[in-house]
Amino acid sequence: MPLLRQLLRIALRWRYLLLGTVAVCLIAGLVVTLLMTPKYTATAQVEISRESSKITDFQGVERETSIADQEFYQTQYGLLRSRSLAERVAVELRLVDDPAFFTMYGVNQDKPAFEMTNGRYPASGRVDRQRIAGEVLLKNLRVDPTRLSRLVEIMFTSPDAVLSAKVANRWAQSFIETNLERKVQATSYGREALQRQLAQLKDRLDQSQRQLVAYAAQERIINLPTASADGGRTTSERSIIADELASLNTALSQATADRIQAQARSDQSGRSGATTEALRNVAINNLRQRRAELSAEYQRMMVQFEPAYPAAKAIKTQLDQIDQSIAREERRVSSSLEADYREAVARENALQRRVEQLKSDYLDQRRRSIQYNIYQGEVDTNRVLYDGLLQRFKEIGVAGGVGVNNISIVDPADVPQRPSSPRLMINLVASLLMGLVIGGLLTFALEQVDEAIADPAEVERRLGLPLLGSVPKLADGEPKDALRDRKSDMVDAYLAIQTNLQFTTEHGVPRSLAVTSTRPAEGKSTTALALATMLARAQRRVILIDGDMRSPSIHHLGGVDHQYGLSNFLTGSDNIDEMTFEMVDLGFTAMSAGPIPPNAAELLTGNRLEILLERLLERYDHVVIDSPPVMGLADAPLIASRVEGVIYAVESHGIRSSLVQTALARLSNANARILGGVLTKFVASKAHYGYGYEYGYGYGRSTDRDAA
Repeated sequence: MPLLRQLLRIALRWRYLLLGTVAVCLIAGLVVTLLMTPKYTATAQVEISRESSKITDFQGVERETSIADQEFYQTQYGLLRSRSLAERVAVELRLVDDPAFFTMYGVNQDKPAFEMTNGRYPASGRVDRQRIAGEVLLKNLRVDPTRLSRLVEIMFTSPDAVLSAKVANRWAQSFIETNLERKVQATSYGREALQRQLAQLKDRLDQSQRQLVAYAAQERIINLPTASADGGRTTSERSIIADELASLNTALSQATADRIQAQARSDQSGRSGATTEALRNVAINNLRQRRAELSAEYQRMMVQFEPAYPAAKAIKTQLDQIDQSIAREERRVSSSLEADYREAVARENALQRRVEQLKSDYLDQRRRSIQYNIYQGEVDTNRVLYDGLLQRFKEIGVAGGVGVNNISIVDPADVPQRPSSPRLMINLVASLLMGLVIGGLLTFALEQVDEAIADPAEVERRLGLPLLGSVPKLADGEPKDALRDRKSDMVDAYLAIQTNLQFTTEHGVPRSLAVTSTRPAEGKSTTALALATMLARAQRRVILIDGDMRSPSIHHLGGVDHQYGLSNFLTGSDNIDEMTFEMVDLGFTAMSAGPIPPNAAELLTGNRLEILLERLLERYDHVVIDSPPVMGLADAPLIASRVEGVIYAVESHGIRSSLVQTALARLSNANARILGGVLTKFVASKAHYGYGYEYGYGYGRSTDRDAA
């Protein structure tokens, strides 16, 4: 919302520039539209069906359907925009020899190809004219595919409605004809080429088969045929030796694994009697369980009896017998493991010898089969090539003389009845948008350049000053006369400023204050006069001092001269009474600037101004000083540093904010307390919003005066 309000403020401020720019663009768009040559667009619609380019059933020839479709249609669109098709249309419509056609499109006819002889173009330049005519047609042609369909619109634009329709229809028809011609040429050429290749491949296949059979008989190579992975179109062979070698090699691997396992069990039995087989033996486990029971019973007897006790001796005898039985069983298991190991070794050795023998036989056969395999590969290759070409030749023979076209005209182009361009409403809308854009850019640029204070809200936003109030600009008359009229807008404004001043200090309106501005004629003297008047009407004792000793003005309001005044006191005179005069009509006392000194800043550097303020504050409630401007002078900072507060007057639409900021910085460097800002000479109708800054309630005032 703040951004929208700011944009609205800028638009309202520069509304006349914005409206003027839009109006200029609209008028320019209207004039350009009326001056443009009407052009007519004719549209012919064709359907392009997907036609597979796959003639044979070879695997891997076609890509994925979606990719193939995309490539197919993009190719067709490219063919529709081809230069050769454009030149063909130009020739068929006889545009190559038509002077009106080249004149219509503003073609430069200074070239030799356009030199007229007996009212005709020369035949020698026909190729150049054909190329130029094709380029002209392509520039004014548009191919627009309909999304998610096979329909394509062919649109041609020209100043002649009849010519547009002719070109669009001829373009579609020529595209169909060229498509058919390409198919016929491709079919005829394909049949002849395939027929020659078939004869060559047939001879090569027969020769390679004879070589294969002769070599196999000579070397006595016997291979068994196996099924092929392509459905029998190619043959594969495998020798008997290879099959037997593969089987025995598998058995040898298993025998080696068994031997390693038997050896491991035998080695374990040799190292310790507690082998895995011994632990799994049922008889040994039963004996060990019985021995554990007898051992436990023997230990219980030893608690009460001696080893010579008969019962204990009997149990001991049984334990010895069981130990002997366990040892015999373990030796038997170890013997069995050793026997198994010897058997595994013998079996492995036998298989190893047989495998080595088969390897020798297989290597011998491999040496003799090298040439055989070469002949076999050549036969297989020739057979695959021959079968593929034969299949393609048959299919081309069936489809020979292709008469079905995959392109058809859906809607021929009609002669357009209304021009397609220029379109008045579209051009006006475009001009309106262009005007808004240009006006917005100009407005934004001027807004960035403009540093004037436009409305009261900018005093605080741009200058960082609290806004004490805004004072309307007088339409006529003098400020003093307006202050006498207690119903005037100026009185209302300064009453509001006086009210705001009451909140600037703890004791209300500052007792000593100065009014200054950036430069002369910004309304600071009027503001000082008005504040003194408002305070006097509030039953306060007020004195107004003309602090501008370089360009005094307060004495004119009192009808006196400035022979005695501030400069006299600053130079050492102490008679304040002779320096002051009464403003009877406004109700306060004033002190003139006094004689103009050679250098006012030197007088202000001493302590005489502080002494003057102390004496005056003993006699008056408020001291208001009309200070000189800040820029270019040292007087204002010197005065501002000695008063309780400073009121800063800013002229509306009259000064750059950067200058005001520089002046405020000078006051801040002088340790002056700036109470706030007053926007002078303010005109509500020139504000950014244009409303909300009127004064008074209209009591007792006529309508005409309100308008003024």
